[in-house]
Amino acid sequence: MENVIIIAVLLVIVTAIVMYLYRAKKRGETCIGCPYARQCGGKCGENNLKTDNEKT
Repeated sequence: MENVIIIAVLLVIVTAIVMYLYRAKKRGETCIGCPYARQCGGKCGENNLKTDNEKT
């Protein structure tokens, strides 16, 4: 019985994470972990890459 409860809780957590990711992508956020995800237009991290490439 305890195993069923643990599996159910884990299933709810995984489902909540998947739904969050789905809704974030539907809203147009390209970089979900980025605080500026709606503003950057999918270029998160490119500024860091440009500065790294310019240094070499």
